[in-house]
Amino acid sequence: MTQAKPPKRRFFTAALLCAAVACSFWMIFPAAAGLTAAGCMVQAAKTWLAALVPEQVAVAQKPFDDPQRTGWHFVPKFQRKGLSLRDMNPAQQHAALDLLRAAVSPQGYETSLGIMQRDEILRLIEGEKARNIRDAQRYFFTLFGTPEATGSWGLSVEGHHLSLNFTVRDGRVVDSTPQFLGASPAEVRTALPGQPPVGHRLLKDEESLGFELVRALDATQRATAIVAPEAPRDIRAAGEAQAPQAAPQGIAFEALNPQQQALLRRIIEASCAAMHPEVAAERLAAIEKAEGGWNAVRFAWAGALEPGIGHWYLVENPAFSLEFCNVQPDAEGNPANHAHCIYRDRSGDFDLPPR
Repeated sequence: MTQAKPPKRRFFTAALLCAAVACSFWMIFPAAAGLTAAGCMVQAAKTWLAALVPEQVAVAQKPFDDPQRTGWHFVPKFQRKGLSLRDMNPAQQHAALDLLRAAVSPQGYETSLGIMQRDEILRLIEGEKARNIRDAQRYFFTLFGTPEATGSWGLSVEGHHLSLNFTVRDGRVVDSTPQFLGASPAEVRTALPGQPPVGHRLLKDEESLGFELVRALDATQRATAIVAPEAPRDIRAAGEAQAPQAAPQGIAFEALNPQQQALLRRIIEASCAAMHPEVAAERLAAIEKAEGGWNAVRFAWAGALEPGIGHWYLVENPAFSLEFCNVQPDAEGNPANHAHCIYRDRSGDFDLPPR
């Protein structure tokens, strides 16, 4: 059997995104029929593998204990693990996107496609500078191990500003981190043919709710919550296999009033909403079960209190870490229009013990 011929270069346009959204996943994999998150993923992974030729499988599937499983990053790297959408034919691309759709929520799926499309915006803006690096089809899919109802296997979907990592054991998603979602531009500022309209935002809730909470704090609360006058340059431990285990900082959940507590919950829920509802619910349950539970959750802020100037926040307790950073300019020079957001498992990303 010969290698499937990669499709000719074409842009990841709104039409292709619409086709991806309209794909037949729910007819093929009826989640409503009682399949768990892992069950949907197993079926979708098998279908994708079956659509590949042997040479592609050799690139797309690695042993579960391959060191590449815990290697991740969101920068625009030229070489990545796995098989890219660009190296798949259209049917294989749709099967890969079905696998992504099985692993996340409808909202997470839409956000992931939006992140991919942002690379086309960058390609149009940057021109020659973007050659061979800004590409909405340079997103890579990797399976680690064999997707079955029993045993252990993993999935990685990764490219510029996107890194989704799943570990499945005996029919259950036991870890879904690191979960990295980013966007440049975070808000579209220039109208471009076939691209989202001016004003379209990615990670809108994650950013807006953070501002809403920090502005809702009184002066005494802000003195505890605001840990630095300037935001850090980026998120912590980018590309590292495990989340930082630093001492907690910021204001405690129990020091907030009920309305502020509700806002803090919404910030966490907004990040968890990218995942399958079953996985999101388990994340929230883990926060409650961790030492100190919700009262141990802390909110820390650094930087400006209004958009357009660098800002950052950190939300965590012993179970999780959620970090948002918008400091860098976008490709057109608009300040603080380049957002990074990461959700991590402080008990161990990739279902491995923290270091």
